[in-house]
Amino acid sequence: MATIRKTASIENGIMQVLKILNEDEVQAAIGKSASYLRKCSNPNDPERHIDHHDSIKLDVACIKKGKAPPLLIAHEYIVANVADNLESHKLNDIDEMLVKSTILHGKLTEVVKQAEDPKSDQGIEISKLEKKKIMEAIKNLEDKIMKIKITVDQK
Repeated sequence: MATIRKTASIENGIMQVLKILNEDEVQAAIGKSASYLRKCSNPNDPERHIDHHDSIKLDVACIKKGKAPPLLIAHEYIVANVADNLESHKLNDIDEMLVKSTILHGKLTEVVKQAEDPKSDQGIEISKLEKKKIMEAIKNLEDKIMKIKITVDQK
C-alpha cells in the first residue's frame, strides 16, 4: 500500500523532486540514487533523513529544469506553519484569503505591465526599481498563497 505523505512535508517534497528529476539527474545532482531518495521520503522511517546540502542541490536541479523547488517550498511551509501557530489569531476564512490573493495577483500584473510600458522609466526595459517593485509584489502574493496552504492543511 502506498504511504501517505503530509502535504508540503519534506517527504512529499522529495516525492515531487522524483517526479521532476530522472534517475540520472538525481545521481548527477547529489551522487545518490533515486531509490535512496524514495527511502528518505518515507515518513514512517524516522531514522532516514535527507541531507540539507542534498536538498539544496536537488532544488537547484529542479529550477534548472524550469520547475519550482519542491524542498524549499516544503521548508517555507513548515516554518510558516510554526510561525502561524505561534500567533494568537484565529485562522482566516479561505474565501477571504482567496479574494486578497486575487487582489495581490492584480497588483502584480499591474506592476509588470507598468514596468513593460514604453512610457516607463526605461521604456520596455525593466529598471532596477521596477524589478524591486515586481519582486515585492511576487513576495506578497507568495505569502498569501502560503497562508492559504496553511489554512487548508489545518482544516
